[in-house]
Amino acid sequence: MTNVQELIELIALKEITPTQFEGVSSFVGSPNVFGGQVLAQAINAATRTITNKRVLHSMHSYFLEAGNLEVPIVYNVSIIRDGGSFSVRRVTAEQNGLTIFILSASFQIIEDGYNHQVEINKSIKQPEELMSWTEILDQFGEVIPKKTKGFLEADRPIEFKPVELVNPFDKKDLPAFTNTWFKLKGDASHLDLATKQQILTYASDYNILATVMNRHASKAHWGNTQTASLDHSMWYFRDFDFDDWLLYAIESPNASGARGLAKGNIFTRDGKLIASVAQEGLLRPKG
Repeated sequence: MTNVQELIELIALKEITPTQFEGVSSFVGSPNVFGGQVLAQAINAATRTITNKRVLHSMHSYFLEAGNLEVPIVYNVSIIRDGGSFSVRRVTAEQNGLTIFILSASFQIIEDGYNHQVEINKSIKQPEELMSWTEILDQFGEVIPKKTKGFLEADRPIEFKPVELVNPFDKKDLPAFTNTWFKLKGDASHLDLATKQQILTYASDYNILATVMNRHASKAHWGNTQTASLDHSMWYFRDFDFDDWLLYAIESPNASGARGLAKGNIFTRDGKLIASVAQEGLLRPKG
């Protein structure tokens, strides 16, 4: 994938029945299916069964098995509840009859109420001051570790600009936070809210587990640590557009028991909080 239109086509599932859908996978640098893809496709499946104009406000999910890039994924949606204000859907994703992922999503009627949010860090560097993943690869590709280089070389429909550049050869522990600007490649105008939420969900699985690794960078790296996303939750607050850079501000409050927790907030450039994310991942030292 190289642009937003190809991403939309990947997320938009083939309907088998009104509550069963099928999707294919795209390579993003990992030998297994990218978690963000499964998240976004599952949200697409759940949203397709919402016929009362309710809007996604939260989802909670578990990754159970690594997905096979070569095998289609079947998404089965259970209609759990359609109440007076909220609708709940449960989605199971399967490959070859094996459940690899489960998700619950809640949708709400559009309502007015109280309003507050955490503030964006106004002192943070702006995207124009930073190098993108593509530019980092072009400038430092010859010295970047092989596994990291292979990941960066994969085609993506999103451009990322990290605020804090990490030197993989500087073996020291780092603060347990990261800030990354991201922007879609291609024309992202005129997207409906449901599509924007699915794309945002896809993007939310990038960079988050790496934040947990920062705190242990003196000894832990992708080559000597078994990593995997275990669960992923997300809350959607406000409408937004993809016509400018968005900031993903992530912190890791804990690592223990071979697991690490990260939580993040996603802001528009002008400081509007559009979503919050939490993920726990496996971080198991090898050997």
